[in-house]
Amino acid sequence: MTTTATTSAPAVTAPPSATRPRRRFRRDTIVKALFVAPAALYIVLFFGYPVVKNLTMSFQDYTTKTFFTGEAPWVGLQNYLTVVSSNLFWPAMTNTALFTIGSIAGQFMIGLALAVFFHHRFPLSGFLRAMLLLPWLLPLIVASATWRSIMDQDSGILNAFLGSLGIGAVPWLTSPDVALLSVILVNIWIGIPFNVTILYGGLQDIPEELYEAASLDGATGWKAFWHITLPNLRPVINVVLVLGVVYTLKVIDIILGLTNGGPANATQTIAIRSYQTSFIDFEFGVGAAFSNILILISLVFAFVYLRGNRKAVDE
Repeated sequence: MTTTATTSAPAVTAPPSATRPRRRFRRDTIVKALFVAPAALYIVLFFGYPVVKNLTMSFQDYTTKTFFTGEAPWVGLQNYLTVVSSNLFWPAMTNTALFTIGSIAGQFMIGLALAVFFHHRFPLSGFLRAMLLLPWLLPLIVASATWRSIMDQDSGILNAFLGSLGIGAVPWLTSPDVALLSVILVNIWIGIPFNVTILYGGLQDIPEELYEAASLDGATGWKAFWHITLPNLRPVINVVLVLGVVYTLKVIDIILGLTNGGPANATQTIAIRSYQTSFIDFEFGVGAAFSNILILISLVFAFVYLRGNRKAVDE
């Protein structure tokens, strides 16, 4: 009788050198997460919570009574129906569109022209670029108060200048036909420095060799601008336009300082309606609905514009 001894194969263990990269990778991941955690916590607390709270308020009957009773009855979409059925909603939407389109068009075109102008070196160009930042550094309420004085119909320096040219006084801030245009012009003045700064930085990144090569083929002036400058500046233009639209949609301080939404609601925008409904009428739920509509408009514009621009680049 014979017995057969069976031996089991020895267990295969990973060499120590193979586990070291994994441990190092995990340690690096933890370290990176610890560095990001404070910023992420800050964003959640000071940006995420207010957005969620504002969204929740828009579905509640949230008024001054809520601060005393702690009760905010759930009303569903009633606040949004109140907003849409308001007599001022569609005029405010129209004014918001005109204010945004006019401001962005003026800021971008003037900003791009000045950026191209300063791109060509000349004496005192750096000093003039620095001086151009002054409107951007002023508090908006100070800028609006200054322009309110300048545009005063009776004692404003602007009408005094027009009078020296034989032009009658213009009711810049008191006429429903002119007030919105006046607010747009002031907002253009305030937004030009931002556009110049960002676009000028983008121009600095375009290699000069491209212009030199194009000049050999006879592409100079407008041809070089159209075929070299604009295509290479497209990513920067995307940033400028998206940020500009998002910022302009929520402008309230300039309008409040100049016209307070008047005259005859001629400068009422969605942002102004949200502010006045919340902090003058104390209907916080309806005001939150106004602001959420504004957020939705911003998100839709950013998504559609960036997606359409990406398709154009891919083609």
